[in-house]
Amino acid sequence: MTTQNSDKFLDRNTGKRRVWFITGASKGLGYAYASAALEAGDQVVAVARTIGQLEKLKEQYQDALLFLNLDIRDREAVFATVRVAVEHVGHLDIVVNNAGIMTLGMVEELSETDARDLMETNFFGALWVCQAVFPYLRQQRSGHLIQISSIGGLISGPMSGLYSASKFALEGLSEALAQEAAHFGVKLTIVEPGGYWTDLYTTMRYSSPLDAYASLREELAKQYAEGSIDSDPVLAAEALMKVVESENPPLRLILGSMVYDLARKAYKERITTWEDWEGVSRSAEKGIPAPEGYGVTEK
Repeated sequence: MTTQNSDKFLDRNTGKRRVWFITGASKGLGYAYASAALEAGDQVVAVARTIGQLEKLKEQYQDALLFLNLDIRDREAVFATVRVAVEHVGHLDIVVNNAGIMTLGMVEELSETDARDLMETNFFGALWVCQAVFPYLRQQRSGHLIQISSIGGLISGPMSGLYSASKFALEGLSEALAQEAAHFGVKLTIVEPGGYWTDLYTTMRYSSPLDAYASLREELAKQYAEGSIDSDPVLAAEALMKVVESENPPLRLILGSMVYDLARKAYKERITTWEDWEGVSRSAEKGIPAPEGYGVTEK
């Protein structure tokens, strides 16, 4: 087994090698995160529906890598898998909620199956993992939960409405959980990656197209051809290692220059719009006594 001996990779609370729990670890960004953690000398519980590329790591990191088969959409199975992981490794230090799928299509085109499959994986699956691991993190009063969101969790656009909805939901959940977790000494970071060359592109699904949107699809295809920049997943893993090694990690972290610029532009436009309509916003609020029947008891 290949490891590094630097004490920088020791958990600050226990003085032991860190233990990671990574969902969707058999390919793409999840595989890159698992590889980086193992290279750092940490232990990894790699969770996925299939072993995939993890086969490459089994011989090199025998005792440091535990693979557990799991479909994160199954809540009971998630809780059972986390119990098995903790029984095997003793505790969890870093939990990476990475498993996800992508379905693209205009909102009008999306089927109920499209919507439910995507939300069951990207939102509910992540929620089940949070609920399953948090009792252990809370009890040990330490740990770091990493929520892998997307630039689609900050801004949305044509064909990404449903995908963004799942990530917006994850980010809203995570903001609240971060504050709840901090009470117990547990950290949370929402990571918002841009484009990386992963299996997501070969496995993502598309809605059944309507002819009415043909011209818009052509426009989008031209934009993507001119402006798309994708990177090696190793760079995302290197960034994640910096986050988990930080004593004061951010609540949110964008990965990628292009998406960083897009996000800043979008939020500047939001602030400008809020300021332009500030008068209307403020005029919509004026405190009054509670109307009769609202259950408020005056003292």
